[in-house]
Amino acid sequence: MTEWGSQILKVGPKIDFNAKNPDQVTAENVTDTETQKNQLIDQYRKNIEPWLSSLFQSEHLSLLIGSGFTTAIANKCCCTAQGMGYDETKFPETHRVILDKHTKETAKSIRLSDPNIEDQIRVLSQSIDGLEALGDSVNAEAFKTSLNELISSFLSGLLKTECGIGKKLFESIEEGPINTLIPFLMSFASRTASRERLNLFTTNYDRLIELGCDAAGIRVLDRFVGSLEPVFRSSRLDIDMHYNPPGIRGEPRYLEGVVRLTKLHGSLDWRYDTDLKVIRKVGLPFGVDTVVNPLPTNPAYSVMIYPNPMKDRETAEYPYVELFRDFAAAVCKPNATLVTYGYGFGDDHINRIISDMLTIPSTHLLIISYDKSDDRIKHFYEKQGFESQISLLIGSHFGDISTLVEQYLPKPSIDRISNRMFELLSKRINCKEKAPEVTEHIAVDQDITQKTDQPETIIIPTVDDDVPF
Repeated sequence: MTEWGSQILKVGPKIDFNAKNPDQVTAENVTDTETQKNQLIDQYRKNIEPWLSSLFQSEHLSLLIGSGFTTAIANKCCCTAQGMGYDETKFPETHRVILDKHTKETAKSIRLSDPNIEDQIRVLSQSIDGLEALGDSVNAEAFKTSLNELISSFLSGLLKTECGIGKKLFESIEEGPINTLIPFLMSFASRTASRERLNLFTTNYDRLIELGCDAAGIRVLDRFVGSLEPVFRSSRLDIDMHYNPPGIRGEPRYLEGVVRLTKLHGSLDWRYDTDLKVIRKVGLPFGVDTVVNPLPTNPAYSVMIYPNPMKDRETAEYPYVELFRDFAAAVCKPNATLVTYGYGFGDDHINRIISDMLTIPSTHLLIISYDKSDDRIKHFYEKQGFESQISLLIGSHFGDISTLVEQYLPKPSIDRISNRMFELLSKRINCKEKAPEVTEHIAVDQDITQKTDQPETIIIPTVDDDVPF
């Protein structure tokens, strides 16, 4: 197999598994270094931007965002993102060695990588079920205490991450992190209304995507219904947003800037109502101070994050079965494109659906990542056998969110004014190149209007709304 370097570029006919990093270009002086860096970026842009533009105009477009997205924005906000790290000290001390060994072995067999906090939650949940089945209530309570402490610590870390991002995100509108977050989301979400809505999926528990959509004016559709405390609905209706043009009745048109959001692993603000057996979305402010203690006393059995330790099978699989079904239905269809950013291919459920998607010849997968995620991306790529259907932008240069927004991501395709302007300028330039030179001399005092017998006609070229800028 081909060895992968630190920068991987595979878009269309351009394939380089050891691409040169523009940020590491060196020259004799600073001016030459910047010149060579910009020239290399321009060469990359000529291959990347048109390819991404064509992919983003696919009939069905989906975006899968992983924890790397939150980490990227947190770094721009100069704060630390809550990681998914594994801490064996969170296990009960009496069984710590056995549980640590089992967790590492299962993580290695399932994901071919080191364990994370989700593996730890899973092992503790399974252990509690086993102890209760054996009637060992003493150890079961000890395990429940460890599980609650683990999840409570993790959720508090998520709130601290949101708090750090919230303090810095809007500091500078022109050059701040918000000026990276909004263009990133708009590059995907600003599809023309005649095309299917962007399907936005995420494995993150925080609400950074929701915050970015609110700031960008993107309207979000999900499975929750209600205003005060929205309730999760299992029924999947293709609800959409329309508007009536002024003076026209009975001909509603699709509203632009609408996305369908699915949080595959649950969310920080989802709560399970044990009395009504429903999931509610509570009003938890973004980045609320942890001193207020907005978390419940037993988060393991109320905050809906995956995997959860609910006792009955129906609750344990609810609502994740519906959410993963939405993911499979959105990507496993002809002419579908899936873009991943910040996802390390560590979830076997998601990987299996992506593999099924690639069995459809007209589908395409674009992987954008800051690193190779412990070679999990390489392993997934080599395992598939559909190399022509997979594009790669991997490395500290191609995966940097600021570089993507500034250099490689296409501009929003619904900017029709800019589209028409550039089309009109293009037509005029072409006309000037084809027009014959005028050799006949015209006197200064001669009335020029007499030279034209026909009235001037201005031709405005038609513009296809789907042509990306």
